[in-house]
Amino acid sequence: MTSRVHVDHLTGATIADAPECCRGCTWWQERAWGRPVDKRRWLEGVEERFGAWGKLYLDGDRLVGSLQYGPSEAFPRGRDLPAGPPSPDAVLVTCAFLLDTTSPWALQSLFLACIGEVRDAGVPAIEAFAYRYDEGEAFATRFLRHRTVFPREFLSDFGFHTLRTAGRVELMRLELRGLVPVNDDEPVLARALELWRERRRQRATAPAAP
Repeated sequence: MTSRVHVDHLTGATIADAPECCRGCTWWQERAWGRPVDKRRWLEGVEERFGAWGKLYLDGDRLVGSLQYGPSEAFPRGRDLPAGPPSPDAVLVTCAFLLDTTSPWALQSLFLACIGEVRDAGVPAIEAFAYRYDEGEAFATRFLRHRTVFPREFLSDFGFHTLRTAGRVELMRLELRGLVPVNDDEPVLARALELWRERRRQRATAPAAP
């Protein structure tokens, strides 16, 4: 029996399927004190030079969650955040939204799909902003619907390392050059999972830091 769970590209053609609050949001596309941005013009420009700028996670026709990402220069807000700016050679993961907070595994799946696609596109790295929670705080925030800054432990589990810090905020980076490519005929989640397993094998066999 074929699984109903699948991942679609987030583009101008599918943005109507995204969470309603995300469709016209331009928080990441604007500077803190900058001029308003036309979302339609922004997405057309990003798609022309980069392609799909996010992922939709669906169970049949039901949307479970979404993830937005793209070239770091496409998100000027990153220049204004503590620990920024993101690196010009990286794809920046900017935000995630879960409609079903009882399915937090969907966020991991969205990240895996992003990692697989960005690696296959030849981009050297993915970056994201993180927050260093205390242990109790990290548990309390596990089921948040909307994230623009991710728990540090969540990103660390994927192999992200810290580039710089500002208080409890960190800019973290995942290097993709060491991940082995996989068969393009495989479904995106299967391809991303294989990359994730390879990353875990690399981390497990890496020499301990002195």
